[in-house]
Amino acid sequence: MAFPGGLRALNHRDFRLFFSGQLISLVGTWMQSVGQAWLVLELTNSPFKLGLIGTLQFGPFLLFSLVAGVIADRVPKRRLIIGTQTALMLQAFVLSALAWTGYVQYWHVAVLACLYGFANSLDMPTRQSFIVEMVSRDDLMNAIALNSAMFNGARIVGPAAAGLLVARYGVGPAFFLNGVSFLAVIIALFGMQAEGLPHPRAGSSVLQDIKTGVLYALGTPLVLLILGLLSAVSLFVLNYNVLVPLLARDVLGLGAQGFGLLMSALGLGAVAGALALATLGSRRPRLTALVAAGLVTSATTLSLAALHHYWPAAVALAIVGFSQIVFLASCNSTIQVTVPDTLRGRVMSIYAFVFVGATPIGSFLVGSIAEMFGVSAAFAAGGGLGLLCVLALTFWWMRRPGARFEERP
Repeated sequence: MAFPGGLRALNHRDFRLFFSGQLISLVGTWMQSVGQAWLVLELTNSPFKLGLIGTLQFGPFLLFSLVAGVIADRVPKRRLIIGTQTALMLQAFVLSALAWTGYVQYWHVAVLACLYGFANSLDMPTRQSFIVEMVSRDDLMNAIALNSAMFNGARIVGPAAAGLLVARYGVGPAFFLNGVSFLAVIIALFGMQAEGLPHPRAGSSVLQDIKTGVLYALGTPLVLLILGLLSAVSLFVLNYNVLVPLLARDVLGLGAQGFGLLMSALGLGAVAGALALATLGSRRPRLTALVAAGLVTSATTLSLAALHHYWPAAVALAIVGFSQIVFLASCNSTIQVTVPDTLRGRVMSIYAFVFVGATPIGSFLVGSIAEMFGVSAAFAAGGGLGLLCVLALTFWWMRRPGARFEERP
């Protein structure tokens, strides 16, 4: 039986297996994220040490992602993802054992977070570049949209489940269930037919391969535009892991339940945006839609500086969730379809470097502004700077000879 248009990527057997395994695994990933944050606060009662865990977890992307892209282009992608997913599973089981036995200390969590970051920095570009080999190019946008819907749906279910589990049984079971959830995606990967074999290439060093990928990205105006937009929005705007809890506590006077509801509003908007993308035609959105989504995300973030009541803030966050997914999925699909197959892993590693690498820097920036000038000032600065950058990059693109927004990128 064929799937309808909005789910057409699921007509590809390999993507069906991948989607099913990831759906289970991502719920576990979000459960571990909540459990890990709670564990660090229980061990240290230190917001700074909690932030340091985030830096250790995302920092490896800044150090290792470009090399990871070269590796992704040199080895069979399916086997590499099996290896990274196995490493992430073992990390979860070790953390679970330490928590369950009561021997866990802060340095254990820090070391394991760092190991998680290195494994994930190799996993992300490989997994992203493997998607196009599971489906046809015509169904790539639909596959990315469904992947985004799955990710954000797990972001709603996973934290809620973890909250109930941690409150009753402690953090150990949350980590253990995350480890078990990786079995679903590993089994799915073993059942796939696509291997993601590397393309023939002339002998070259790792540094030469990195240089080739970077020069291609810098020398291809459309790819450079997308990476510029992505870096600006990621750095200044997509810092809701820092800003939403501060909004809930310091501006709206809400407790943990209110914070959870605000995050749910963000997640629901993101799921709606992903499903809307999934119902589009086989081609990716126009460049105008991509830029408009970046403008809406930035402008709505800026508007949160003036909102001091729950319902307007929740609606604004839902709009942000919707527009940010349209923006991110459009960036992803535009780059994947534009780059040649031989460079996809390297260029997607640059994508991961820009997207994930901006997270610790942006979080530090808006956190510092919030501490010195208040939460509203942080929303104003982040949204305002993001808006200016998107407008400036749009102006640069329009100034290029023959540049047009009417055509699809």
